[in-house]
Amino acid sequence: MGELRDLLTRFSLRDAAADDLIERSEDQLATHLPGEYKEFLKVGNGGEGFIGESEYAIFWGVDELYSLNESYEVATYAPGFLVFGTDGGGEAYGFDTRVEGWPIVRLPFIGMSWNEAIPLGNSFCGFLERLYRSE
Repeated sequence: MGELRDLLTRFSLRDAAADDLIERSEDQLATHLPGEYKEFLKVGNGGEGFIGESEYAIFWGVDELYSLNESYEVATYAPGFLVFGTDGGGEAYGFDTRVEGWPIVRLPFIGMSWNEAIPLGNSFCGFLERLYRSE
């Protein structure tokens, strides 16, 4: 996870999530979260700030995933999308749980639809690297 910290030098991480918090959240979501994402949560349970020079992100805590996905009615508008954060504007970051490996995509919060999905990475670390290298 050292390379993860290198990507997040301007990103303010919250305190790490304990294993039991992650497990409770997985139970609530009725799914198992991807391994890389769980490793991230054990470094910081969400946070906010810049990734690289220009990409801003807010990552929700694992304990917020269920309630915030419910509030945004994600299952109604984009079934199989599990939002874990935002760009701080109108775009949601999340996993496409319909596809093996759960790639990460971006969807607009308003007009949330799979027709608007933009692929951002095949893994959580790949997603962070893409944001880091964006210009």
